[in-house]
Amino acid sequence: MPAADPRFHEFVILQAQNAGLFLGQIPHPGTGERTVNLRAAKSVMDSLEMLESKTYGNLSQEEEKLLSMALNNLRPLYEKAAG
Repeated sequence: MPAADPRFHEFVILQAQNAGLFLGQIPHPGTGERTVNLRAAKSVMDSLEMLESKTYGNLSQEEEKLLSMALNNLRPLYEKAAG
């Protein structure tokens, strides 16, 4: 089993935060406003899903869990925002 890479953790967290920002969950750092950009959120989520499929079997358990948890948290937020 490969060792966890802290850069992977930081990357996934950053992407999840970006998706949260685009889904209106996180206020914009410059304006403090919450806005929704479904297209941008979907793009980030698609990238995380692609990363999940392309790295399957090559991640540590910790990395796998982090990526899965990020996607599982974002999907319902996206559905609600798109609702």
